[in-house]
Amino acid sequence: MNKGGPGGGGPTAAAAAAAAQKQKTLLQRVDGDIANIVDNFSHLVNVARVNDPPVRNSQEAFMMEMRAARMVQGADSLLKLVSELKQTAIFSGFASLNDHVEQRKVEFNQLAEKSDRTLSRIGEDAAASLKELESHYSSSAQKTNQNMDP
Repeated sequence: MNKGGPGGGGPTAAAAAAAAQKQKTLLQRVDGDIANIVDNFSHLVNVARVNDPPVRNSQEAFMMEMRAARMVQGADSLLKLVSELKQTAIFSGFASLNDHVEQRKVEFNQLAEKSDRTLSRIGEDAAASLKELESHYSSSAQKTNQNMDP
């Protein structure tokens, strides 16, 4: 899973290359399945002519059944491809969402650390100022006591 740094947030070059390769493979599968269906359909139509000799009709019937079965296989392959595409889209969305959540988590952790450092510095400054005020107060109280004693 991609864990984008503070400055970036896109997929790495390897992930982009893998996604492009997967898309190319899926497109090739779609083209092959559609070509298979069209080819078998055209053969089915060509074989569907009615002829007189009974032997030829039974051969043509067998060819029609075979072509129809291949068309069904091609359609089934396309349905599986659609299902795979849906799953890829869903899981890709989750991966992207997880990457975004991970990136935001890192950003918030950095912000929390910065806030902790700032609060610590403010606390130290307040403690130093309080100590300085206490010393001024005690020195002024001693002077006031000295002035009242004569």
